[in-house]
Amino acid sequence: MNLFFKPMIVLGTAILLFSAHSPGIAGQTLNNQSETQQTSLEMETITVTANKIEEDIQDVPQSIMVIEDEVLKEKGIRDIPDLINEIPNMTFSSGIDDNVNFRGLNKSMFTSNNPVVIYIDGVAYSNSGGFDASMNNVERIEVLRGPQGTLYGKDAIGAVIKVVTKEPENQWHGNIGAEYGSYNDIQGSFNVNGALIQDKLYLGLNARYQQDDGWITNDYTGDDEANKSENQNLGAFLLYKPTDRFSAKFTLSKDSSDNSGYTGYAMPAGTGLNEFDRDDAEHSSFDEDVFYETEALAQSLHLKYEFESVTLSSVTTHRDLDAESARDVDCMADNALDGLISFANQDTETWTEELRLSSNNTEGFRWVAGAYFDTEDMETGPTGRQFMVSGSVYEWDWEAETESETMALFGQMMIPLGHSFELTLGLRYQQIDKEMDLDAYKHYELDAVRGDPWYTLHADETWTALLSKAALSYRLNDNWNTYASVAQGYMPGGFTTLATSGSEEYNTFDPQKSINYEIGIKGKFNRARLAASVFYMDIEDTQYNKYEYDTWVTGNAGSSHSLGLELELTYFLTDSIELTAALGIIEAEYDDYDTGTVNWDGESIQHTPSYLGRIGAAYYNPNGFYARGDVRSQGEVPYYDNVDKEFREMDDYITADVKVGYRFKGFDIYAFCNNLTDEEYMTFFMEGTSRSLGIYGDPRTFGIGVRYSF
Repeated sequence: MNLFFKPMIVLGTAILLFSAHSPGIAGQTLNNQSETQQTSLEMETITVTANKIEEDIQDVPQSIMVIEDEVLKEKGIRDIPDLINEIPNMTFSSGIDDNVNFRGLNKSMFTSNNPVVIYIDGVAYSNSGGFDASMNNVERIEVLRGPQGTLYGKDAIGAVIKVVTKEPENQWHGNIGAEYGSYNDIQGSFNVNGALIQDKLYLGLNARYQQDDGWITNDYTGDDEANKSENQNLGAFLLYKPTDRFSAKFTLSKDSSDNSGYTGYAMPAGTGLNEFDRDDAEHSSFDEDVFYETEALAQSLHLKYEFESVTLSSVTTHRDLDAESARDVDCMADNALDGLISFANQDTETWTEELRLSSNNTEGFRWVAGAYFDTEDMETGPTGRQFMVSGSVYEWDWEAETESETMALFGQMMIPLGHSFELTLGLRYQQIDKEMDLDAYKHYELDAVRGDPWYTLHADETWTALLSKAALSYRLNDNWNTYASVAQGYMPGGFTTLATSGSEEYNTFDPQKSINYEIGIKGKFNRARLAASVFYMDIEDTQYNKYEYDTWVTGNAGSSHSLGLELELTYFLTDSIELTAALGIIEAEYDDYDTGTVNWDGESIQHTPSYLGRIGAAYYNPNGFYARGDVRSQGEVPYYDNVDKEFREMDDYITADVKVGYRFKGFDIYAFCNNLTDEEYMTFFMEGTSRSLGIYGDPRTFGIGVRYSF
C-alpha cells in the first residue's frame, strides 16, 4: 500500500471517531446555547500573540499551530529540529548545510537565511548556522504558517516560529531534569524563576547540556565516536515592574554546539541512492576530521508602558553568531583526495530595534503600528577548499564582509464588519541597503605567506519593497470561524561570497518574492479542536546557485508554485485519552527555471516531501501513570542528480516513538524509545560529480529520564 494512503486512513478513522462521539458543525448554531457552553467548558481557549497583540487563536485569520510546554516535554522535543517534525509541510535536513523547507521554499545559500524565522524574546534566528534554540524556558510555541512579512519583515517568507517564554510569579517555580539514552546520550537541564522583590523584580535562570557519542565508527582512524555531538544552552532574565503600567525585561543567552562527522557516508561519484545502506554508514571511512561548531551570544531589552487605550513597546536586540567548520572534501579515504579539506568560517553580528504602538482592545477594532531598524555585519572567511594538482596541494579561499541596514514602517488593523465578519489589513514598507567587499586568494604552497588577492569584488545595492496582507474572516458561530487571506512574502537579495570572476551585476541576486493565497476553517466542538486550510503560493525570482566551470554562479530563476492543504485535529476520547493528528499534502513545482545548462520547468522543487503526516495517542491515569505513542510519515522527496542531470526521489518512510512515565509529588520518571521499528530512512542525498553523499535519520534509541518540578 502506498504510504500516502496510510496517514489518510488513520486521519479518516479519527474523523469517524469524532463523528461517532460529537455532533456535526452544521448542528452547532448560535441558538444552541447549552451545547456552546458545554464546548467552552471542555475545550479551553488558546491565546496567541501572532498579530503582536493577545487574541483567541480562533479569531486569527491564518494557519497557527500552538504547542504547550507540557506537550514539548511529553514528546521529548528539545530543540528546533525536533519541533519542525511536528509541523505539517515543514522539514529540517542536515547534509552539507542545514536546510529548512516549508511549502516548497528552501534556504538561500549566500545570505545563509532559512525561509522560516525563529523569534525568542524579540531575537530573530534565521541564519542556517545556529538555527536552533533551547526549549528550556518555554510557555508555548506559536507556529505562524504562511508569509509574515507585514509584521515580522524580511526572511519571514514562509513562516515564523515564535517561542513564548514563561512569565515569572512571586512564588519561585522551576524544574530540574536528567536523561540517559543509547549511544551514551546524556542530557541535563534546569529552569527556575521567581521574585527577588515581591511584585517588582523577578529573576529567571535556565540551562541545558547534551552530549552523545553518535552511532558511526570511522574505520580509517579507529574513532568509534565519529559523529559525536555536544550542545550547551544558558539563559537568564531580569524583569522589573516598578508600576502596574511599566515593565522592563532584559534577557541574555549563550548557545553553543560542537558536532562531528555526518550521520551518513559517501561513495564514489555516480553511485545511486539504491546502493546506499544504513548498515554501511555505521562503519564509514574518511581520512580528515569533519566538524561544525557554532556559538551564539544574544541579548534583548523589552520596555513596555500601558496607557489607558494603547501600549507602547520598545524591543532592542543584539546577537553575535560565530560558525566554524571543516570537512573531508570527499568524505572517503584511500584515494587521490586524501589529506584535502574544505573549510568555512562566518561571524555575523546583528543589532535590531523595534518601536511599536498597539491598541489595548481585546475585541472590536484593534491595531498595531511601528518602526523597525536593523544593522548586520557578516564576515565570511577564510572559506575555501584544497585541491591536488600534479602531486601538489594548493588552496582557494575567500574572505568577504557584507554590511546591511534595514529600515521599515509597518501597520496592521483588525476591523469588525457587522456581527460575523472581520477584515484584517496589513502593510509594511522596508528598505534594505547592502554592501560587500570580497577578496579571493590562491595558494600554491600551503605554508607560503599570503600574497595579493587574484580577484576582488565590491558590490553595493539597495532594495525596497511594499509588503501587504489582507484577510477576511467569517464567524459561523461561537465556536467556528472561516477565513480567506492573501499575503506577500520576501527573502532579501545579496551577493555571492565565493565569486571568482565577473562583474557586480553578474554576482548579485535579487530578492525572492511570494504571494500566498489561503482559505481555512478552525473551531472546536464537544471534545475536539480542528483546523484545516488550503493554500496556493506563487514564488517569483527564485534564488539559485550552482557550481560551474570552477566557479559559483548565482542569480534568480523565473517562477515556481506550491499548492497544498494542512489539517490538524485534537480529540479527547475520554477524560484520560487524547488523540491527535496532522497532515500536510503539497505539490510544489518549478514553472520557469532554466539554469543555463538544464531546464527544470515542470519538475518538483527539491527537498519538498509530497506529504507529511503524524498521529498520536496519549493516556493519562489520575493516579499519575501516563503513556503516549506517536507515528510520523513522510512522502517521497525530490533531489537533483547532478551526474545524470535529472530529478530523482528519496523513498518515503514511517517512524514511531513511544513513552511511558509516572508522576508523583512533583516528580516525573519516564522511559522512551524513538524509532521503535528501527526504520532505515534517508534525510538528505546528493549525487554530485565528485561523490555521492547519503545522510540517515537516527536508528532505534532507548532512554530513561527523571524530572522534578516545583
